[in-house]
Amino acid sequence: MERPSRRRRFAVLALGLLSAMGFQPLGLWPLALLAIGGFVLLLGDVEGRREAFLLGWLFGFAHFTFGNNWIATAFTYQAEMPVILGWAAVPLLSLYLAIYPGLAALGARLMTPKGGGIALALAFGASWIVTEWMRAWVFTGYAWNPFGMVLLGSFSRPGLAALAPWMGTYGLSGLAVLLGCAGAMLAARKKFVLLVLLGVAVAGGMLWPAPPDADGTLRYTLVQPDIRQEQLNESPFFEQNFQRTAQLTYPRKPGEHRLVLWPESGVPDYLLDGYPQRYYDSMTAFGDPHLARLRIARVIGADSLLMTGTVDLEIRHGRAAAARNAVTALNDKGEVVAGYDKAHLVPYGEYLPMRWLLEPIGFSRLVPGAIDFWPGPGPRTLDLGRWGHAGIQVCYEIIFSGAVVDPDKRPDYIFNPSNDGWFGSFGPPQHFAQARMRAIEEGLPVLRATTTGISGVIDGHGVVREYVPQHVAGRLDGLVPPALAPTLFSHMGNRLPLAWAGLLVIAAIALRLRRR
Repeated sequence: MERPSRRRRFAVLALGLLSAMGFQPLGLWPLALLAIGGFVLLLGDVEGRREAFLLGWLFGFAHFTFGNNWIATAFTYQAEMPVILGWAAVPLLSLYLAIYPGLAALGARLMTPKGGGIALALAFGASWIVTEWMRAWVFTGYAWNPFGMVLLGSFSRPGLAALAPWMGTYGLSGLAVLLGCAGAMLAARKKFVLLVLLGVAVAGGMLWPAPPDADGTLRYTLVQPDIRQEQLNESPFFEQNFQRTAQLTYPRKPGEHRLVLWPESGVPDYLLDGYPQRYYDSMTAFGDPHLARLRIARVIGADSLLMTGTVDLEIRHGRAAAARNAVTALNDKGEVVAGYDKAHLVPYGEYLPMRWLLEPIGFSRLVPGAIDFWPGPGPRTLDLGRWGHAGIQVCYEIIFSGAVVDPDKRPDYIFNPSNDGWFGSFGPPQHFAQARMRAIEEGLPVLRATTTGISGVIDGHGVVREYVPQHVAGRLDGLVPPALAPTLFSHMGNRLPLAWAGLLVIAAIALRLRRR
């Protein structure tokens, strides 16, 4: 009977932590690849299914605890729960998320019951693809930091993520696993010449230049006002915040045809008509949504159209029953011409699951307010006339591979307003990286406006054309990059990476049978 090794388990924890260092802002992709490859080598030393699952779980626990450390920062911007709870929330969440690497290790061991080598690597790569895809939708999903993100290049080039149109993000994760396994196996067998050649090939892919830029025809102004989280929802700062945003918005040429983009929480005003007056008195400029819209119209100027993050209310029996995290499109006359409601809400952020149970024992939402947000219907393309067809993904929605574009009407671009002000130093770079990956997968430009950064314009190759860094106020002006031709992933969605997983399973089983 196999005796579990305590040393092996500690080594797996260390490798899990190192594997998360490939994500932004560190970007240590060689370390991440070798770490996951080293884990598969250790997995090859065990045959018991229980021990295989436990090793995968330990690897995942360290991996997710380090990669999601920014969640702890979010607790410093609310007053309902103890701040120290944030540092407990990260490992508690990781206890659950680690189940998926555990299942990947178990699945690989079931397909290749004995030994390690190439067959185990293929089986683990396939299992990782499937379990990472599951993580994105089970219990509403938490798709943050799929492992394939470590293959995303610098702002000026896509890196090996250029393969995402033919693999999807989860397929790219499988490729990253296989590259890591190849490197670790070569190192273990002391085949250093081949290891160097592999390293040169992977580095070449990461540094391969992006295709030439192409310009579109629609002019944009994208605003990052640098409104800090501690001031964003405080009424004494509402006017100051608006003026800060307005000063960065005014047209530089009168009558210039342009699209203006403000972030999530771009204005505190309730802009829709029909609410009881007390709600306008507390949040809306002049206590009048019509006057608030006209004020915004004067800021954007003639022949401009604004898309901004707002909050809408659901009124039932004269009171607010729920809220909507919305994007509102306003023209130069102050008229609402289109709108979108966020569909993929953040549990414990925008709504409190099992409120009946958790609220009495002291749990609360991280987002201020006593009412929950309600979800919208899902990805929609807004027809904005001369300002094109806009796909909208609010904040966290952009991380869900295969779920960001209206399947019935492909947009010209994706607008991703966000408020990353409570995500610490690790969260915003990771969030921005995932917006780049959606651009590559779908072949669509992504225009990202945030309150405090990182804001930017990303073309369909994942190249960052322009950006405003964290904690800097600024505006970007330019032409919206053109959409590329629909990608294979845009046609197949996550059936594509699952098909790659199926091929890896076939290869792993065939190799195992051949060796019998």
